[in-house]
Amino acid sequence: MTASTTRRTTATRSRLAAVGSIAVAGALLLTGCGDQTKNNDSDSTDNGTASAAPLADKLPQALRDKGVIKVGSDIAYAPVEFKDDSGKVVGIDPDIAAAMGKQLGVDFQFENATFDTLIGGLASKRYDIAMSAMTDTKDRQEGIDGDTGKKVGAGVDFVDYFTAGVSLYTNKGATQGIKTWDDLCGKTMAVQRNTFSHDLAKEQAEKCKKDGKAALKIEDFATNPEAETRMRSKGADVVSADFPIAAYSVKNAGGGKYFEIVGDQVEAGPYGIAVAKDNTELRDALQAAVQAIIDNGEYKAIVEKWGVADGAVTESKINGGS
Repeated sequence: MTASTTRRTTATRSRLAAVGSIAVAGALLLTGCGDQTKNNDSDSTDNGTASAAPLADKLPQALRDKGVIKVGSDIAYAPVEFKDDSGKVVGIDPDIAAAMGKQLGVDFQFENATFDTLIGGLASKRYDIAMSAMTDTKDRQEGIDGDTGKKVGAGVDFVDYFTAGVSLYTNKGATQGIKTWDDLCGKTMAVQRNTFSHDLAKEQAEKCKKDGKAALKIEDFATNPEAETRMRSKGADVVSADFPIAAYSVKNAGGGKYFEIVGDQVEAGPYGIAVAKDNTELRDALQAAVQAIIDNGEYKAIVEKWGVADGAVTESKINGGS
């Protein structure tokens, strides 16, 4: 996901994603919905003391003393982060965070919020980091509003840890000839607001208008499950989301009977853990922890567990997005 900025300047700069096909293991995953409350049962680590962790001394002393890193996250985006039927936060991000916690000697405590409030939550120090399938973009790094081109904040730094593209999916058997984004003219799209998919949809709507084609109507929602519900009720023709999320929904919703992916994913880019610009010590500690779990094999085990190994990275970069 992305916040209220665009990863590319125009939709014409889209490229086919190099992520490849991700096989999502549906039998291991359970669909969950988020809320706006703190989740005290989040999937945090049991690390013991910070002194027992190899990278503990890289953390700011205040976080070492607290033993907790507060994570802002939109916990309704399976399989990246979601709640299982017991209310526990599970998914790719919580598992990666737990492995990082062992390196740093702290617990990662996931707190739920809508996606478009996460960067603001960092600025207000409600969270220490944001980890929520957030795409690392230059606009976000610089605090630029992608729609207006104006600076709206201090920006954030990213610690990159995964790669994913964007997909389109429809009700099963109702593709209406949609194969590419150019096929969306004259259609209605349901999408989670202020995500990269939302940005791409707005760009495509402008392109349809410029090309003299039928308008693309966009309906935006607070969460991706709401967008899917709109499409299921035939109020929309298509939904767009990051490919792991689209693939998960196609595999699991209605036992695989509800949705199907159409066309190729586009705009492969890095997911990043967002950190306030002035918190470089925490940023560097997180990068060291991500690299450590890549090097020791824990990262590989996690992405394979969730069926997303094709999006794995071999090096954690800072601000590697474009």
